[in-house]
Amino acid sequence: MTVSVLSAAKYLAMRSDWVLSNLELQKILYLAHMFFMGRHDGEPLVIGSFEAWDYGPVHPDLYHKAKIFGSDGVGNIFHSISDLPEGREREIIDEAYLALGNAGPGRLVNATHRTGGAWDRNYLPGVRCCVIPNEDILSEYQGLDNAAKKTG
Repeated sequence: MTVSVLSAAKYLAMRSDWVLSNLELQKILYLAHMFFMGRHDGEPLVIGSFEAWDYGPVHPDLYHKAKIFGSDGVGNIFHSISDLPEGREREIIDEAYLALGNAGPGRLVNATHRTGGAWDRNYLPGVRCCVIPNEDILSEYQGLDNAAKKTG
């Protein structure tokens, strides 16, 4: 089941004790979305699309909801947003948080700006609204998965 990006962000922000910034929420959810699709035959984690912005993949719905916090931790602005239900969607967000929750903005930006990756293939400097197709995100996952199999 594909979930609302705002429900996913609410869960992730709450899980972090409200310390993750908008940028960190964006990047962790993008990577969770990528890994979810890779593990579930291309099924997206969140509804809507990520776009290729200057600082990496951004889900516009989440950006506009959380932009008032700037680079500070996103507080609980999700009062009217449904809670994320139990299930595999929550499990992948938990996994992403455990792996990346303390990575910091710089490492998260590096992880989402891979040369030849989905963001890189769709990014136009200074231009917003460049959708990163889920097919490109899935292709990046498959490339990473294949590289890991070769080195592992």
